[in-house]
Amino acid sequence: MTTRSSLFFSFLDRYASLLITVGSSMVLARLLTPAEIGIFSVTMVLLIFANTVRDFNSGQYLVQQKTLTEDHIRAVWALQLGLGIGLALLILCAAYPVAWFYQEPRMRDIMLVVSVNYAVNPFGSLTNAWLVREMRFQALAIMRFASVLTGALLSMWLAWRGHGPISLAYGSLCSTIVSAMVAVYFRPQSFPWLPGLQEIRTVLSFGSKLTGSSFISNMANYSPELLLGKLQDAAAVGFYSRANGLVQMFYRLFVDAVLGVCMPWFARRAREDGVVAKPLLKATSYLTVVGWPFCLGLAILADPVISLLYGDQWGESVDPTRILAVATALMVPSTLSRTALLAAGKVDSTVKVIALNSAQTVGFVGLGAYLGLSALAWALLVSASLTAWLWLRETRSHLAVSYGALASVCWQSAKVSVVASLGAVAACLVFGLHPVHSLPSILMAIGWGIPSFVVAVFMFEHPIREELVSLAGRLGFSFKT
Repeated sequence: MTTRSSLFFSFLDRYASLLITVGSSMVLARLLTPAEIGIFSVTMVLLIFANTVRDFNSGQYLVQQKTLTEDHIRAVWALQLGLGIGLALLILCAAYPVAWFYQEPRMRDIMLVVSVNYAVNPFGSLTNAWLVREMRFQALAIMRFASVLTGALLSMWLAWRGHGPISLAYGSLCSTIVSAMVAVYFRPQSFPWLPGLQEIRTVLSFGSKLTGSSFISNMANYSPELLLGKLQDAAAVGFYSRANGLVQMFYRLFVDAVLGVCMPWFARRAREDGVVAKPLLKATSYLTVVGWPFCLGLAILADPVISLLYGDQWGESVDPTRILAVATALMVPSTLSRTALLAAGKVDSTVKVIALNSAQTVGFVGLGAYLGLSALAWALLVSASLTAWLWLRETRSHLAVSYGALASVCWQSAKVSVVASLGAVAACLVFGLHPVHSLPSILMAIGWGIPSFVVAVFMFEHPIREELVSLAGRLGFSFKT
């Protein structure tokens, strides 16, 4: 499968799943209170640390391994299965002390349900990594779509029946079970079911550094929920979770799909000719030209977007959303740095940057969470600036990506972004920052923004115009560039 075809199916997968996720979030935001969503958010953040070591990065090992043998597959399967069962038992034991620490018995019940995920997950993880390696994104799309749909339907039904935050836990478990069932269908017949230990040291050696750095990174990324939950209250976590979730939609809309293709793409280029800089710059140009208009538009129209998606009870999420949108915009140019460094084999450099970023992020988050929700958002903005600089510095040092080349790519995207964001500015001028009716403001921004984006891409000859021409061809249109 070509890189362009892989991107097409990857985007199709992500957008279909995102449509379900957004729709279910809109429903759940009206069925559950901010405090109930906050309780589930804090619980899941605690479990994120277990997710870090869930497969010890054995999936990435399988993707990047040049020659894949049966012994390698057996070792990965053994590690994933052993860790899955072990983590399930660990979470079962931790459920009661965690609920006692936060003085919230509902967290115990959520952890008991979610613990089953870890025992089931290995039956899908191995096949998932193999499908990524082979760039079979059609199969991955089917797997993710089925799991997301069933999980969302179950969560909404249980919440509607009044089961509270544990509805989300049962939905998560349902998604994992369905994903595993579909993965078993796509599992190659040649893959062994019997685990093996012959290559286990090789897998552990690859995963040890990455897992440690991922644990530290996740601790920093999810420290806002943990610290807000302890220093403020569950409602504050709920408001932050909605603001952050809305901003992170850019990653779910675009970045996740690009990352899913870029890791095997960069790794293949590194294996073949050792050059990662050129595909990295091209992919970064795509991310910035899409990410910056999204972030600018969200920063301007945060109030009507939150009101439309989640309802009036989430008004305290508006200002944090605006600040976090700016923080995300600052991070966009460095988004692919970690993936590119790993694909080029620069594990030590990646670990170093993760450690530095995590330390400064936790420091800023701790101060911000102590002062309140708005202060936390501003602290994350400062942290994002430092994080982006550290990643770009390391990329320049090890991948021969000059600041000049990156600036040229970003300048092209900046020009397109300004033109595309004029629709949001116009909507704000016509309807105000806090419109009485949300939908007209959003429709005006989209109706103006999308055509302006397309015109600006061709006017400024941005690299993404090739993809627009290809997409037009798929839809039966043709035009000269």
